[in-house]
Amino acid sequence: MQQKRSNFSSKLGFVLAASGSAVGLGNIWRFPYLAAKYGGGTFLLIYLILAVTFGFSLMIAEIAIGRKTGLSAIGAFKMLDKRFGFLGILASAVPIVIFPYYSVIGGWVVKYFTVFISGGAGTSAADDYFSTFISGTFEPLGWFFIFLAVTALIVLCGVEKGIEKVSKIMMPILVVLTLVISVYGLTREGAMEGLVYYIKPHMSDVSAKTILAAMGQLFYSMSLAMGIMVTYGSYMKKDNHLESSVRQIELFDTGIAFLAGLMIIPAVFAFSGGDESALSAGPGLMFITLPKVFASMKLGGAIGTIFFLLVFFAALTSAISLMETIVSIFRDKFNWSRKGACIFVAVLALIMGAPSSLGFGPLSFISWMGMSVLDIMDFVSNSVLMPIVAFFTCIFVGFFIKTKSISDEVRVTDGKFKAEKLFTVMIKWVAPIFLLLILLSSVGGALGIDFLQALSV
Repeated sequence: MQQKRSNFSSKLGFVLAASGSAVGLGNIWRFPYLAAKYGGGTFLLIYLILAVTFGFSLMIAEIAIGRKTGLSAIGAFKMLDKRFGFLGILASAVPIVIFPYYSVIGGWVVKYFTVFISGGAGTSAADDYFSTFISGTFEPLGWFFIFLAVTALIVLCGVEKGIEKVSKIMMPILVVLTLVISVYGLTREGAMEGLVYYIKPHMSDVSAKTILAAMGQLFYSMSLAMGIMVTYGSYMKKDNHLESSVRQIELFDTGIAFLAGLMIIPAVFAFSGGDESALSAGPGLMFITLPKVFASMKLGGAIGTIFFLLVFFAALTSAISLMETIVSIFRDKFNWSRKGACIFVAVLALIMGAPSSLGFGPLSFISWMGMSVLDIMDFVSNSVLMPIVAFFTCIFVGFFIKTKSISDEVRVTDGKFKAEKLFTVMIKWVAPIFLLLILLSSVGGALGIDFLQALSV
């Protein structure tokens, strides 16, 4: 017997929870790094255009599929068309792969927050501090376990009492903290040069690589092609307007991503004397460069503490959505209780995440194409599985269940779907082409092949 589906109590609760899912480490460190790498204002402009077209259309499709079926991804696609049962399995695999290693990084954030709040800002700025920490055995595992336990406890409390309640508290705090640090960073000497670089587009920087990088970030940033929005859609009430909810989620997500760039790029520019290479990729930016920036500031210890609290909230809201999606998958598939599913998923994540945590120390001998265990998991989920899931979702909606079935679900509340024409064109024709290019480009890049250059020859 199918269990009664949980629901968000209000549209605000849904929007904040879905926004919390979208706002994560991808916004706080990945977006600023890519913006710096691909021309600052140029990348920002392209990202904004893609967010309100490509991102909007995919999010509409995923949330509508979830609300229409009342199921998580593993059951939703199969219910609408049995031939696409495989898509539900692929979509479900994405959060199962991401959640364990994401929680490892979440543990690093908790570690740095405790270091800063205990007055260790200067210590954390040492060149080898981060590498020494992650190459350990028991300490990284311990912080990983703490972050995982906090996430599991919130998910265990359920949709309304756990996820919605926490999101209503954390999301407004997240916005306020981001604004505080952004304003403070802009007052530093030399920060204005970084601000100009960040917000001023240069058409000479526009390229196929910039567009694909922005679109790839969109997936990561907006929690698309992970089964998350399908799951959250299944908890959405029919009287909540779907189109306006998606617009509000976009506004939250893109606004936080913009503020993250505003918070980080001018500050790092000021610290490095305008050296763009200081905005290094991935963990290096957040755990190596930024502690040096905070150590060089007046009140740097306090600002660093607020920053890592902000990052913790961002990481936690995304981790909650990842875990809730996996819990929902197992509950739908095996009719388990929430408690049983939460315990099983937590233990599974602990087992799967341990190699990523140990991959910089005892298991550092395990590598592929120069990537650590954590990097391999990230590549498989973000560069391979997510574009494949998104591509087949577009084909599924555009040519099998038809875009009208999604449009009808959007119109359930008040009979309106203002952006229906845009949605139809994006899902059927534009998005699938871009998604194939993203997949080929990312896989080619990992194999040392410049796919875009090969195409232009």
